[in-house]
Amino acid sequence: MRGGRFGRPPRRDERLRTESLNRKAAIPTGSQSGRESERDPADAPAVELVGITKQFPGVLANDDISLTVRHGEVHCLLGENGAGKSTLISILSGMVRPDAGEIRVGGRMVQIDSPRAALELGVGTVYQHSTLVRALTVLENLLLGETRGLRLDVEAARARLAEVAATLGVEIDADAPAGELALGRQQQVEIVKALWRGSRVLILDEPTSMLTPQGVAELQKVLRRLKETGISVIFITHKLHEALAVADRITILRAGRVVGAIETAELEGSSAEEVQGRIVRLMFGEDARAVADVAELRTDLEGEQAPLDEQRSEAATLLALSRVSARPVGGFDPGLEEVSLELAEGEILGIAGMDGNGQRSLAEVIAGERALSAGEIRLYGVPVERLDVSARQKLGLRYVTDDRLGEGIVSSLPVSLNLFLKRIGQRPFWRHGRIEHRSVEREAQSLVKAFDVRTPSISTRAGALSGGNVQKVVLARELSFEPKVVVFNKPTYGLDLRTTSTVRDMIRGLARGGGAALVISTDLDELLDLCGRILVLSGGRLVGEVENGPNAGERVGELMVGAGDVAAA
Repeated sequence: MRGGRFGRPPRRDERLRTESLNRKAAIPTGSQSGRESERDPADAPAVELVGITKQFPGVLANDDISLTVRHGEVHCLLGENGAGKSTLISILSGMVRPDAGEIRVGGRMVQIDSPRAALELGVGTVYQHSTLVRALTVLENLLLGETRGLRLDVEAARARLAEVAATLGVEIDADAPAGELALGRQQQVEIVKALWRGSRVLILDEPTSMLTPQGVAELQKVLRRLKETGISVIFITHKLHEALAVADRITILRAGRVVGAIETAELEGSSAEEVQGRIVRLMFGEDARAVADVAELRTDLEGEQAPLDEQRSEAATLLALSRVSARPVGGFDPGLEEVSLELAEGEILGIAGMDGNGQRSLAEVIAGERALSAGEIRLYGVPVERLDVSARQKLGLRYVTDDRLGEGIVSSLPVSLNLFLKRIGQRPFWRHGRIEHRSVEREAQSLVKAFDVRTPSISTRAGALSGGNVQKVVLARELSFEPKVVVFNKPTYGLDLRTTSTVRDMIRGLARGGGAALVISTDLDELLDLCGRILVLSGGRLVGEVENGPNAGERVGELMVGAGDVAAA
């Protein structure tokens, strides 16, 4: 970019001062320009965002946002999906360029026009999903992109890894294949990878979404070690209890603007309930009451889980799996091995486990999308393993996939037809092989209203809707026409808190109405919020069962990681 705030090249005396500052702060020089900040560099924050504005077609994502991150602090960003967090972080990490505003690193105004520029300025990002190459070892992942010499100094790299790991207080096997590491270990390697390149500011995007309680505890220890070394952390989360556990300061975004902040003195001097109440009011305004009970916003989640159904032992069994096995598909799919479970009428049964441990296999086997290699599936006591997907649906068995965009809808079709994809050829929506448009449109309007699908019209292309509204379309289709047993795979993954609350209420409503739900989720808070029992899936096998109640989360976490090192959770 030429001209404007980012355009004028630095003068020679400014370059000299910048080099001196970077040596003191250990922040590499990136793509820098502009004028000297009036603030004394010795007292300057780690990062300042001033008046950041970014507009996309039809959406003002960031509206004059200012944010200050100090050295050696954990600064939490809270806000719904669409509040502007992702855009703001994309700007700071060099993925998106702002339309207006200034970015200062160590008191110097800088231009971050690429991820490489961000890294050179000492800003590293650890994303929600692992970016490690699963087939390579830890050390090989760290050396990817190393261009400082013609030959890689492997021994020096090993020593550097040991040094960084010791700083974090963790142990990491340099020769372990990344794909065989538990998610918590992978995340630790991602943090090492960012520090490896000299980062002094770390952005952690939803870092606990797939971790066990033990993994979360280990991450909190790592955060404390990072603070001790003067590294700043920008921590993005939907979970209020986690924010209050780690934050030195909290900034709340809503509709692209900063609507409030919780400073250190308030966090230390107020009760958790007082801080929680203020944050919820800032995030949701007049709608605060509608979401106040969502698990992610509670500070006292442990011990307030869903009550057990005392009548479960007397209720009829709707779904039963007996020693069900399925062959692996692909290199990292373990398949299933002798899985047995029972789901009773009125029950919400949880399936916990780290991603990639057979969850998709289980869901698809029950739904009829994947063949069994052994075992039996009974619905209302009748074997159904030989029935296809359509036949099982007619019996009231439904499946809500975790791939809402790739499998859940046909993006190019309108909302109305997506609501009836699994009823093709059925009266009154089809007659003599042709669509009865009036019947489809009449019922589609009713479903859109009942499930609060926010769409310009039922004729709108389904792929144009937000992720939350796409999920509502999928739920409207699967929870209509007398469902009895529904398999939910990550039902609220990636959704904002308002939609999360709506979806969980739908699941509870299904159970209260005499149906039953099998909820597969990598989010343990979600399972504790919904389920009376939680089964743990590991390597395609069920390894244990936990009744919900006090300390249930910890016991589930122990089963998820086995008897080995719980720090790897």
